[in-house]
Amino acid sequence: MRKQKAKKRYLAPDPVYGDPLVTRFVNNLMIGGKKSTAYTSFYEAMERIKKSTNEEGYEIWKKAMDNAMPAVEVKSRRIGGATFQIPTPIREDRKLFMTIRWLIQFSRKRNGRSMGDKLAAELIAASKGEGAAVKRKEDTHKMAEANKAFSHFKA
Repeated sequence: MRKQKAKKRYLAPDPVYGDPLVTRFVNNLMIGGKKSTAYTSFYEAMERIKKSTNEEGYEIWKKAMDNAMPAVEVKSRRIGGATFQIPTPIREDRKLFMTIRWLIQFSRKRNGRSMGDKLAAELIAASKGEGAAVKRKEDTHKMAEANKAFSHFKA
């Protein structure tokens, strides 16, 4: 067991918006260590959002992040030979992680020419309360609601 808790490392803010959350998003978007390609895709998506919605891309991205962010999740817990899905609230850090992962995962599955196109489409849909990432959040909340009876088994 550790003697000390691991120190939290903080990310440098991104060059355009000055937001460390954008850096975190881009780090998750990155494949094979190609950070500049990931930044290019992200900023291309911001430009596409600005062209298609006539709103600031960064604001749409923030709204999409808020709309896709879950509040509760279900965790499996084995009690007396049966496995129960127990709804548990999510830490702030994990909320962000899940939101970023879902937005990127469902962007990659979309149809489009480039990652910038796909990401822009998913972010616009999520900002309107539509899209696969928001649907995943709603499904997670429905599962938690359905299993609310087991919440007294908290892990």
